[in-house]
Amino acid sequence: MTDCASPARRRLLVQSAALLPLVALAGCATPLGSYGVEEGVRRLLTLSSQRAFARLTEPGGFYDDQLTRLVLPETGGNDVLGAVLRTNAVRGRVAQALNDVAVDAADRATPVVLDSIRSLTLTDALAVLRGGPTAATDLLQRQVGGALVETMFPEFSAGLRSDTLEILTAIAGARTGIDYAALARTGAEQAGQAIFRAIGREEAAIRADPRSTRDPTLIALLSGASLVR
Repeated sequence: MTDCASPARRRLLVQSAALLPLVALAGCATPLGSYGVEEGVRRLLTLSSQRAFARLTEPGGFYDDQLTRLVLPETGGNDVLGAVLRTNAVRGRVAQALNDVAVDAADRATPVVLDSIRSLTLTDALAVLRGGPTAATDLLQRQVGGALVETMFPEFSAGLRSDTLEILTAIAGARTGIDYAALARTGAEQAGQAIFRAIGREEAAIRADPRSTRDPTLIALLSGASLVR
């Protein structure tokens, strides 16, 4: 029979085969196979993402965690509004509003992340297995980070216009002078980075203790991957 597989595909199969003895299911002689390696990495990222989003979408999910808290950017200008925005009390209230909007924006981000996970390939999976404690998250961020920001931007744009405007007009009596688009863009970018930090933290925890997941595929995959460097 003629081997019709492309050279690139054959290389992938050879690389995958090298991992099979290391990712056999615990107590079972049947290895995961190339599909199992892909599926295992998808499970790793899916579980990491689900855990991260479960935390982030709770009230105070961003603000209450130093790892994910969004920070209000410095505001220039010598006008009254600029001076007010530089006071700790007002900055704190606006920062809280920014983080509250991020909770709602994270809901928009969830399906974007999960859809991207489903598109992972064997090449991606093999690279992740040989990477560090957040290798899967780093790959995900490279693939979908920009799309995530664009997905969350409308939520920040709408949410900040209502929340911060109410705060600032009550204190400063001003309705102009705020670059809402820039603030919304900053919020969306910070939220995107915070989301991947949260996913990375969960991934590292799973890699450190795969048995805690009680998932045989993850246990087999990650116990074997720890030997592949």
